[in-house]
Amino acid sequence: MRHRNRRGRLGKKTEHRLMMLRNMASSLFDKERIMTTMPKAKQLRPFAEKLITLARRQDLHSRRLMLQQIHDKRIAKKLFEVIALRYKDEKDGGYTRIVPYRSRWGDGAELAFVELKGFGAVEEPKDKKGGKKGAAKKEAAPKKEAAPKKESKKEAASKKESEK
Repeated sequence: MRHRNRRGRLGKKTEHRLMMLRNMASSLFDKERIMTTMPKAKQLRPFAEKLITLARRQDLHSRRLMLQQIHDKRIAKKLFEVIALRYKDEKDGGYTRIVPYRSRWGDGAELAFVELKGFGAVEEPKDKKGGKKGAAKKEAAPKKEAAPKKESKKEAASKKESEK
């Protein structure tokens, strides 16, 4: 019976599946966006979000628990100092998104991007009305006048002759 066993096994043994998820989570935290198959992406999301929630606590115990899963200290440091602080004011969960991409040509597997929310988008601060801050203060800069066109040799010669 499969009662309460929500996630599939991906055709791998437990140790292999856990190491695959650890490696994928490390790559996700390092690059902040990875491409994988849809079933792997669906299993990676809760795994990665639990690690981000651990990192948000910012204590020694959570750091040690997270280091049991992520073995690269450089990525662990980035997770605690950059990524966790980015989501400091968020509710628990919802740090990642899965974006469907296309089918793989070789075997037809559904591919998807798994990315951290806020990847690639630098949002400008907005005021209470929904517009950008300081938009009303900025004035339109005057447009520069176009440079005069250079006359061709024939036009210059004809102009000189007409002046004489």
